[in-house]
Amino acid sequence: MPPPKMRTELAITFLYYRDLPTAAAFYEEVLGLTLAIDQGWSKIYRLCDGAHVGLVDEARGMHRAADPKPVQLCLRVSDVDAWYAYAFERGLPNLSPRFENHALGIRAFVFEDPEGYQIEIQQATRPGA
Repeated sequence: MPPPKMRTELAITFLYYRDLPTAAAFYEEVLGLTLAIDQGWSKIYRLCDGAHVGLVDEARGMHRAADPKPVQLCLRVSDVDAWYAYAFERGLPNLSPRFENHALGIRAFVFEDPEGYQIEIQQATRPGA
């Protein structure tokens, strides 16, 4: 039997935290994301149309925070150099040098959020990449 037809209204990827207030402050104040849904122990931030990231207090969520973090949050932006200058100025943890991946058609860099999730900021270097 095929799956039922549905119109997906929202996509949310949930990440689990030991210290939700610190994580929420980082996503709001450092990344500048907008809080879309506040469920108290779960904070859902808008990334772009239809895409969201949810930060969950591990004490209440379905999973527990764990190390290492085999998840990366990737944000595509229009000016990777401006974001790199900002990340460098803020001294974001584990900030990598900028790099280019010709096979993928991107320029990017990575850093970590307060509990070690890797965040990649990337810009396309060619149409369709």
